[in-house]
Amino acid sequence: MAQNVLKVSMLGTFTLSIGDKSITCDINRSKRVWLLLAYLLYNQRRIVPQSELMDLLWGDETDSANPQSALKTTLHRVRSTLDLLSADTGHKLIVHSGNGYRVNPDMEIWLDAEEFDSLCNSAVAGEDDGGIDRLTRALSLYKGDFLCTLTSSTWTVPISAYFNNLYFATFAKLMPVLYEKGLYAEGLRIAREALLVDAYREEVYQHLMRNLIATGEKQEAVAVFEELSKVLLSNFGVVPQQASRDLYREALKADTSSFVHPSTVSEQLRETTPVKGALVCDYDFFKMLYQAEARLILRSGDAVHIALFSMSGAYKKELSRRSLDYAMDNFQDHLRLSLRKGDIVSRCSPCQFIVMLPHANYENSVMVCQRLLKAFIRQYPHSPAHIDFSVQPLSPLTETDAPSI
Repeated sequence: MAQNVLKVSMLGTFTLSIGDKSITCDINRSKRVWLLLAYLLYNQRRIVPQSELMDLLWGDETDSANPQSALKTTLHRVRSTLDLLSADTGHKLIVHSGNGYRVNPDMEIWLDAEEFDSLCNSAVAGEDDGGIDRLTRALSLYKGDFLCTLTSSTWTVPISAYFNNLYFATFAKLMPVLYEKGLYAEGLRIAREALLVDAYREEVYQHLMRNLIATGEKQEAVAVFEELSKVLLSNFGVVPQQASRDLYREALKADTSSFVHPSTVSEQLRETTPVKGALVCDYDFFKMLYQAEARLILRSGDAVHIALFSMSGAYKKELSRRSLDYAMDNFQDHLRLSLRKGDIVSRCSPCQFIVMLPHANYENSVMVCQRLLKAFIRQYPHSPAHIDFSVQPLSPLTETDAPSI
């Protein structure tokens, strides 16, 4: 790229550079200066009327009796900012035309958003390695949401949504091809970068797990699934999809390429932290343990009960997310430390815990729950949370009935 080309980055931090000189919206300038500059650059192929620019900067609440004069003052500040790149860049770039302003069409400008759009929409991942290269290059340009530091400006919202959707559509197009070609390291790099863009997309975690399994990093894949479970449950109150659970179970499979000594197996199965209180586990784990217990009691006849604790605000009012998370974290610690080592605890929704109480009849299980709540209230007398509980027996597995929770 030529030294005199103005490079403009809008995907992430708003940055402009010529040669080795750069300026970003982090430097001390009014937000209106950066907003006006970004708007003109994004609309560089047309003349933007003065009225449109004044509406952009002030709307119906101009802070000047003469908005045209205020616009000229802001444009002067824009040009002064651009002059930090090189002398007279401001007047060369922003020109008056008719009843508006525009970016000088004679100046050579490279805009990352345009390059990203072109690469994403022109490349077909499966056609050849050139398609893969173009899509990989496109994803590397996406350093964050469009003008993320100017997100309060309404004009950026639909554009930001468009580029974000395009990023993940391109990601979905590229990742299977990388996997099929055995480019696992590249797939891992891109999946990890995608999580930085959006940490709530389950398909990104799935691609990350799939590539980790392919490279033999199964324990890391298990850790990714556990992080996914935590994110989904705490933010949306749901558990991972079946596809994620299938990958998780694949990651748990032992490596059959060599034998493992019995002592090694014992070491792998042993808990690495001191055993204290109940076992706290992911809800997917809890379901498997529940089903295993349902099989056992069919033969043993032991009494096992399930307690469900539900949290709400006082007088059934809804708690704020912050108050709910704080109370749930405190209650989880309370359950773990107060219950027996053989009891099992899991958070099954954003406001509920489920507890398995082996070797306890109904009356004892109710007494345990009552004791837990009284102790929690004594420990947190000012907590805004109200907790209810219910107890039901764990039903033995039969040949015709599947266990339910």
